Amino acid sequence: MMGTLEEFQSLTDAEDYFDFFDLDYDERLVYVKRFHILKEFGAMMDRAIGSELEGDEKMLEYYKFALITVYKNFENGYAPSAADVWDMFGKESGCGTCSTSDSCSDVEEVSNGVHACTSQADLSFN
Repeated sequence: MMGTLEEFQSLTDAEDYFDFFDLDYDERLVYVKRFHILKEFGAMMDRAIGSELEGDEKMLEYYKFALITVYKNFENGYAPSAADVWDMFGKESGCGTCSTSDSCSDVEEVSNGVHACTSQADLSFN
């Protein structure tokens, strides 16, 4: 038995969504594709807003279906286009305090020359 819509809305991590729906997943795939999985999942969740899904149970069933669909796409080799990936670099950073790594005081190298803002909040859909 899955939890309530209120419990779902309090989730923040990709793994929490899979655990909430009691779905098996490859931890490495989710770790590597986290941003893209959450972005696609969020887009599918947005489509449900204003829909004719009646009741919390139907909404949760749709969210579960959406998560399975997005995950299976990535599991089967889906990769976002270069345009989708590069498009995110033209947008304000997720931390909300800086717009580029040059202006952020909390930028650190995280791996092989890749830098990230350490004050950036976790991705969530709340």
